[in-house]
Amino acid sequence: MILVILLFVFRSRVLQYTIGRVITKVENKYPVDFNIGNAEFASWNTVVLSNISLTPHNQATLFTTDSVNATVSVSSIFRGRVVFRRLEVANGYLTAVKNGDRNNFSFLFKKDDNAPVDTTEAKGRNYGALLNRVIETAFDNVPDQVYFKNLNASYVSTNRTIDVKMPYFTMDDGKIDARMSVKVDSLENNMHVQGAIDPGDYVISVDLFAFDDRGITLPYVKEKLAGKVAFDTLHLSLTNKTFRRDMLTVRGSAMVNDLIVNHEKLADEDIHVKEGAVDYVVTLGPNLYVIDSLTEVRVNKAKANIYAAYNNATSKIIDLKVKTEEVPANNFFESLPSGLFENLEGIRAQGKLKYKMSFHLNMDSVNQVRFNSDLDASDDFKIVQYGNTNLKKINGSFVHTVYEYGKPVRTFTVGPSNPFFSPISEISPYLRNAILTAEDAYFYQHNGFHEEAFRQAIAKNLKEGEFARGGSTISMQLVKNVFLTRQKTVTRKVEEAIIVWMIENLDLVSKNRMFEVYLNIIEWGPDVYGAKDASRFYFGKQPSELNLAEAIFLTSIIPSPKRFRSSFDSYGNLRPYKSGYYRLIGGNMLRRGLISREVYDSLSPNVQLYGRARDLIVTAQDTSVVEEMDTTQFELNTIDLLDF
Repeated sequence: MILVILLFVFRSRVLQYTIGRVITKVENKYPVDFNIGNAEFASWNTVVLSNISLTPHNQATLFTTDSVNATVSVSSIFRGRVVFRRLEVANGYLTAVKNGDRNNFSFLFKKDDNAPVDTTEAKGRNYGALLNRVIETAFDNVPDQVYFKNLNASYVSTNRTIDVKMPYFTMDDGKIDARMSVKVDSLENNMHVQGAIDPGDYVISVDLFAFDDRGITLPYVKEKLAGKVAFDTLHLSLTNKTFRRDMLTVRGSAMVNDLIVNHEKLADEDIHVKEGAVDYVVTLGPNLYVIDSLTEVRVNKAKANIYAAYNNATSKIIDLKVKTEEVPANNFFESLPSGLFENLEGIRAQGKLKYKMSFHLNMDSVNQVRFNSDLDASDDFKIVQYGNTNLKKINGSFVHTVYEYGKPVRTFTVGPSNPFFSPISEISPYLRNAILTAEDAYFYQHNGFHEEAFRQAIAKNLKEGEFARGGSTISMQLVKNVFLTRQKTVTRKVEEAIIVWMIENLDLVSKNRMFEVYLNIIEWGPDVYGAKDASRFYFGKQPSELNLAEAIFLTSIIPSPKRFRSSFDSYGNLRPYKSGYYRLIGGNMLRRGLISREVYDSLSPNVQLYGRARDLIVTAQDTSVVEEMDTTQFELNTIDLLDF
């Protein structure tokens, strides 16, 4: 009883003492003037603070508020810190100002020179422990009740203005409700926030949704990434956390409705996801970051379990696995986001599909990279209705459009009505076999994908630090040319893979027909498409008449047909560096039994240019003609002298 009376008598003095300590601590740590105009008890455990401001030295005021009305734990005041039970804040203003190199906020982020050295950083920072401290500190200081009214935050600089207005924010009995308006330059989002929080169990769930029909658009995406991200509703939650043996594991979920994504590297138009969700299990620890295989990602009706891990304890090791259960094929196709795969929109199928992928990479031994990808279909799987594109169209004559940089440059018919079309039987076996040897030796054996070639391509690209090799099969190149625009987007490769899988696994087109179409549409030079056009352009002959040397040359320029001139000197002779390519392709053809030893021994990197190509490539004066003219002139001069 006496203690209670003492607390009541001295509480105001203790409050003033505690407030003074807080002000001194803040001003000793930062170059600021921190003012609390008045602090007093309004009741036994209710404190009213008024006229609060924080002003950096020689800078504009950073924060002000009219009043803070708080219900506190009186015992916490005697311990030198304030624990809030109920918090009411009215008319708060946070104003960050930047003018050139001067601002009123950067002092908050400067490193404390007197702080002890972090010796753990040398061994690798434990972001799990760091995040665990952040979560626990945040949740442990959540008041039981919060009532904010008219809170405002702004950032002003010479090239940016950000305004955040919060008419109200309430948290009562674990329920969260707020209204917010965020304006970044000319972009304004009006949103409503609702949710629930249980600080004792570290649980929080928040729903963010548009307050009007304009949706919510993320700022900076257009400026920084030249794209757009917008949505109608966003749900975020943390449902559980555990911290054991320096490892933090968090569980929760996220969901977004009516997501719109637009970026030229992803697709040509807006990508629309009606509903996307993820139930996540993530673990962070010393040199370890793991997305657990219990993590489930859902896009509309399609679901997949994801496992990803990055371990850099001794070397950088990356693992990625994707797995789906067997799902109805229509669920898969209907779940593809609109605007993402133009050719597949509207497709209908029966049966079921199942997918599995695994990837493992140790950066200390990139040659040992492992990659496996399998899309399996049930026995009754088949396409019952094509979408925007009939994938069987290449079985007959069709109109083909060539694209460059996403724009059409030429259109022609692939079929007998085109005088430049060549049936595969009328194309030299030397050319057919040289292309197969160089581009896709196992074309007639695989089902559209050659995982070993793809694995080698990954290894080579990682070692060279750039995209140096693609690993595409002839099937993939055919689909890319016939069905897809040539814009290099991430999603184009996915669409390419799906179409290749269907054509090959459903036997929609025979291998011979695929190769025949490929040979008649690929580029071989300036406005030169197909084997017949190329044979005439370079050598003035039919594709059936090509010899081995000519065939290997045509094969050599397929990866970069626009650079065809670089293969020759100004006299029309193949440059010496081509000899290595001839030995490689000729030797492989010999080992595979595609040419005889006699043909190989007679092979030399030498071709004779005729037709239009010669006019473009040969720029040097023909010295043999000059010498002949000089001799003739000498003979004429001699005759003239004799006559004289």
